[in-house]
Amino acid sequence: MKEYTLKYGTNPNQTPSRIFMRNGGNLPLEILNGRPGYINFLDALNSWQLVRELKESLNLPSAASFKHVSPAGSALGLPLSDTERKIFFVDSNLSINDSPLACAYARARGTDRLSSFGDWIALSDECDEITAAYIKREVSDGIIAPAYTPKALEILKSKRKGNYAVVRIDPDYVPEENETRDIFGVTFEQGRNTAPVIDTAKYDSPVTVRKDIPENARRDLTLALITLKYTQSNSVCVTKDGQTLGVGAGQQSRLHCVKLACDKADLRILREHPKVLELEFRDDLGRPERDNAISSMLTGDFMSADEKRAFISQNAGASLGSDAFFPFPDSIDRAKLSGVKYVAQPGGSIRDDLVIKACDDYGMAMVMTGRRLFHH
Repeated sequence: MKEYTLKYGTNPNQTPSRIFMRNGGNLPLEILNGRPGYINFLDALNSWQLVRELKESLNLPSAASFKHVSPAGSALGLPLSDTERKIFFVDSNLSINDSPLACAYARARGTDRLSSFGDWIALSDECDEITAAYIKREVSDGIIAPAYTPKALEILKSKRKGNYAVVRIDPDYVPEENETRDIFGVTFEQGRNTAPVIDTAKYDSPVTVRKDIPENARRDLTLALITLKYTQSNSVCVTKDGQTLGVGAGQQSRLHCVKLACDKADLRILREHPKVLELEFRDDLGRPERDNAISSMLTGDFMSADEKRAFISQNAGASLGSDAFFPFPDSIDRAKLSGVKYVAQPGGSIRDDLVIKACDDYGMAMVMTGRRLFHH
C-alpha cells in the first residue's frame, strides 16, 4: 500500500490528511483492522521505535503504552508478582506469566494507569493470545506489532465493536538516514537519531564516589534512557525492576520533569500499600473507575503524609534517567525522596560538580553519558 487516507489530521478541521512515502514506495505498515487516525500513527511509529530498540538493546520482549506522542509507560517482559497481578487488574484465570510479552504490556500499562486510559500500544514481538486477552479488558485506541497470531487478531478485532485499530509493522523496515518535516510551510531536515543512548562501558566509570552499579540497575538505566529517547522533551524517567515507575514529559523546567516523574513513581509504589490492596470495589465498577478512585484516594487524605513517605522509602534502589543535564542539584534532592539510587544523565552543566556532590551526599551512583536525548 502506497498511502492511507485519514479521516482528519491532528484536529477535525485539519483536512485532507494522509500518510505516504515521499519516495513513492510502499508503506512499511499495514492496517489489519479499524481506521487509525493521524495522532494514532504518530504514537504508533514513535512507540514502535521505542520497543524495537529496547528489544535490540536488552534482548527481552518489550511493550509501551503511548499517549499524545509520549510514553505513559514502558517495560520489559519479566514475570509479575502476585501483588503486581492485583494492582494491574490481571484476571485470576489469565496465565499471564506464560507470556513475557503480556507481562511487558501489563507492566507498561501499570506505570500510570490514569494516563494510559485510551492508549496506543506497541509490542516488540508477535502478539499472542494471552497478550490480546489482557489488552481486550483495557480501554485502548489501538496497537502496533510486527505480527499477530490468528487467535490474537480475532480477539483484538472484537474490541470497540469491531473498530479497534490494529497495525502490523514490517520489522525489517529501515528508514532513510535523513528525516524531514514541514512546519509553517518550511521544511526541516536532520539526520535520524540512531546513536545508542549510552556506551555501556560508562556504567563501569561513574563520576560519583559510589562506583557499584549492579546489572539490574544498568538494565533499568538503559530502559529509562531508551524511553526518554522517544519522549517529548524535556523529560525524566524513573525505573525499577524492568519497568518504568514514572515518566515526566514535555516540561520546560528540568526540576518540573523530575517532580512529575517522581510524583508518578510515588503513586505507582503506593498502589502496593496494604491499605490499597485491601480495598474492595463493587463488581459493576470498571477498571477506569477503580483507577480513578485509587488515584483520588492516594492524592487525598486516604493516608497521612508520614504513612506515604514511610512506604515510599522502601522503594530504595530505583533508577533515574534524564534526557539533558541537571542545571542544579535540586533535582537530585527530589529524586532521593523517591528512593532513587542510580542516575544517568548527559552532563555538561557548569554546576556538574554540585550535582555530583549531591549524589555523593545521598550515596547515589551517577554516570554521565555525554549524549543528549531531546525528542521534538
